[in-house]
Amino acid sequence: MLRLYTHPACLRHDPGPGHAERPARLHAVLQALDHDRYAALDRIEAPPATREQLLRVHSAAHVEEVLVGAPPDDMLALDQDTVMGPGSTEAALRAAGAVVAAVDAVLGGTTRRAFCAVRPPGHHATRDRAMGFCLFNNIAVGAAHALVAYGLKRVAIADFDVHHGNGTQAIFEREPRVLFASSHQSPLYPDSGREDERGVGNIVNGTLSPGAGSHEFRELWDNVLLPRLHAFKPQLVLISAGFDAHRNDPLADIRLGQEDYAWITERLAALADAHASGRMVSTLEGGYDLAALAASVSAHVSALIA
Repeated sequence: MLRLYTHPACLRHDPGPGHAERPARLHAVLQALDHDRYAALDRIEAPPATREQLLRVHSAAHVEEVLVGAPPDDMLALDQDTVMGPGSTEAALRAAGAVVAAVDAVLGGTTRRAFCAVRPPGHHATRDRAMGFCLFNNIAVGAAHALVAYGLKRVAIADFDVHHGNGTQAIFEREPRVLFASSHQSPLYPDSGREDERGVGNIVNGTLSPGAGSHEFRELWDNVLLPRLHAFKPQLVLISAGFDAHRNDPLADIRLGQEDYAWITERLAALADAHASGRMVSTLEGGYDLAALAASVSAHVSALIA
C-alpha cells in the first residue's frame, strides 16, 4: 500500500497574488488524487519536523528565521522569489515533517513506498538560505534522518525537477553516504548543476538543453543517471518529484508529458526493488501548470502504486 502524507497547513502557505508557487498547486494535486483509483491510498496527516531534525541540514540562524516567520497579517520576502505569509512557517514544518514521517514508515516496515503531497517545495533551500520558493530542504531533512536515526550507509536522491536541486547538492556534496542524481534544464535558474560538479564522487548531474523532450530525458536517465544509481546500491531511494519539465509548464522549456513521469517512476521503483527492498519516498517539488501538474502527479502516483 502507498502512503500519502499531506496536511491542510500546506494550503495556507500563500506567497501572494500572482506567485507561481500558489496554493492552487496543491489543490490540483489533491483533487487529482481524490479519485476511485486512489481509494486505497493510506492517507496520513503530516507531523511537523522538529528543530533537531531541521538542524541536521540547516544552520540555527536559518531555522530561526523561518520559525519566526512573517509578521501577523503581513508578508516577509526572504529573496525576490521566496515569500512567507502568516501560514508559511507551519506549512514549511509540515512539508519537512512529512518526509521524515514517510522515511520512518518506510524504514520501519509499515509501508514500502510513500508520496508527500506538500508545499512549499524544498530542493533549492541551502544550509543557511531560503531560495527558489523553498524554505526548508524537505528531501535533505528526510535523507539526514535516514542516516542519523537508522544508520543507513547509502541513501540515493533522484531529482527530476526541471530546475537543479542546488540546495540538496550543496548540503550533501561532502557526504559520501548520499548519492545525488539530477536531470535538469541548463541554462536555467539557479544556474548550477554542471556535469563537472561531482562533490566527493557522489554528485551526478545530467543537463538537458532547452527544447529537449522525451527521447533526451529517457536517454540521459538510462545511460548516465540510473547506471550510477544502480552501482551505488542504495538502501533507500528518495525522489525530488518536480513536474515542471512538462511541455506545458510556464517556467521552463523541456517538453515532457505525463507518460515520461510514469516511465521514470517505474525505473526508480525498479532501482528500489533491486537494492532497497522497494523502499522509496517521493516528495513534491515544482510544477506550475495546474492541469499538467495534476496529470503528471497522477501518472507518478499510479506508477508508485503498481
